[in-house]
Amino acid sequence: MSTTQSERLRGLLEPLVIARQLDLEEIEVSRAGRRRVLRVVVDSDDGVELDACAELSRAVSEKLDETDAMGEGEYVLEVSSPGADRPLTEHRHYVRATGRLARLQLREGGELVARILNADDDGLDLEVPGVKGRKPTARRVEFAEIAKARVEIEFSRKDKKEEEEA
Repeated sequence: MSTTQSERLRGLLEPLVIARQLDLEEIEVSRAGRRRVLRVVVDSDDGVELDACAELSRAVSEKLDETDAMGEGEYVLEVSSPGADRPLTEHRHYVRATGRLARLQLREGGELVARILNADDDGLDLEVPGVKGRKPTARRVEFAEIAKARVEIEFSRKDKKEEEEA
């Protein structure tokens, strides 16, 4: 997708997304056979419900029908929320991941898997799990030290409610 088309689509669609108290995370146009696919990825601090995606999809479709932003030819519109394995790239992503386990690749080499306890303007306060029965340790990592980050999916983690009840 050309930068001009990307900017035009963002300018066209972002007001629709913001009006629904959502963040526009990504716009991508790709090819799928003879058709093009327009993927619009949205998120919010509270996550995104399926109904919100469906409502936004209808609004985006109407807006695109009114303009020539997608040009001639067929395209498929997909409106979704980011997957659980989406990279953490923006400050708001780290804030939303507070309490979750994350895999951080550090710029100076090495990898760190830790729970995000807090995200401020400069970096993260983390809890590094203990190994072989040792207690977890606290660690501070500045954003400038992070090359890549991604939330780790936990299948056996207790929900906060379950932890309080235990």
